[in-house]
Amino acid sequence: MTVLIDTAFFNAFDQVGPVHHGLPAAAYTRSEFFELESNLLFTASWSFVGFAHQLAKVGDVQPLTVAGKPVFLVRSESDKIRAFHNVCRHRNLKLIDRAGHCDVLITCPYHRWSYDFSGKLRLAPYFGGEKTGLPDGFDLADHGLYEIRCHTFHDWVFINLDGQAEYFDVFIEPLKRQLIGFEPEKFEPVATLDFGEVPANWKLLMENFIEPYHVQYVHKTTTSQPLEDHYVVADEHCLGSAIELTAEQQADAAAGTLGVSSRYLTLFPNFVLGLYYPDQIGVHLNRPVSADTTQQSRVIYLHRDSDHSQAAVEHARQLWDSVHREDHHMCERLQAGRHSSVAEGGGVLSPHWEVSVRRFQELVADAVRPGLEGGI
Repeated sequence: MTVLIDTAFFNAFDQVGPVHHGLPAAAYTRSEFFELESNLLFTASWSFVGFAHQLAKVGDVQPLTVAGKPVFLVRSESDKIRAFHNVCRHRNLKLIDRAGHCDVLITCPYHRWSYDFSGKLRLAPYFGGEKTGLPDGFDLADHGLYEIRCHTFHDWVFINLDGQAEYFDVFIEPLKRQLIGFEPEKFEPVATLDFGEVPANWKLLMENFIEPYHVQYVHKTTTSQPLEDHYVVADEHCLGSAIELTAEQQADAAAGTLGVSSRYLTLFPNFVLGLYYPDQIGVHLNRPVSADTTQQSRVIYLHRDSDHSQAAVEHARQLWDSVHREDHHMCERLQAGRHSSVAEGGGVLSPHWEVSVRRFQELVADAVRPGLEGGI
């Protein structure tokens, strides 16, 4: 049965009671809802899009698709990560088609229009007939690349496509509060896990990370973190959970498992950061591809004074690969379940353990409500 996405779409979700419904199934399966999210949520938000260390040299470039739009990142002459719409101003060809390095200029392969790393148009050969000639009234300065608001927080790059989101300092403040006492600048990237495309909606991967309810069941062989010792984090749009383990609990953790005090933090819409005391950070990049597909990668960071040996890094890599694949298996089944008519009501959420999931879903719903009038 086709579900109309209109102003009645959230009726069950909006019901008031001690136990709330989750988002309707169509929010995870319908391309129309995914398009609403692209246009009204990801375009208007500070979206997490990449890692600064992957653009190490001036001139390094990386193409992205954000909210269905072609974008690229570049490390500019000022050693700053900048973002631009990935479109030549001449005939609108996609400029950057793969990650790489540009020595001096970013050059369109079609007619050799060339831009510097601050987006200024430097060359438009033969555009006026002669090699360096320009049409009357045509000024190179008026035809640079369109820049996108971009900020880097530690190693993590965020962009805002429509230029209307709140100041970045306001956006990042809840995460900063949760990081008090932790010093991310002292951590170094040591490994990247690239999971490619996961056949699940991006929200399922986010919700799975936010709630601790599943940990003792799904991760019983990879973690030693009792559910009852967790607590929920809901600090504005910084959502997740945390656990404080005693020294005795950490000593008793099963060998090879995650048995340390941890914080599982997200920033709406798609930033994911795990703190694992005392010396490890993990950051997930979830890139929505379609209603039922998400690209996911994870960068593992170790404190600069901790053990960076090959054995230590490989242990971390294997542990997190196992944890992610356990989560992926659940998220893929969550995606499959949402094709049942039973899921149209959104299921129900624990009023204790899934409070942050509910808040995440409310932020999604509030972002797309303006697009629901009349239905799609």
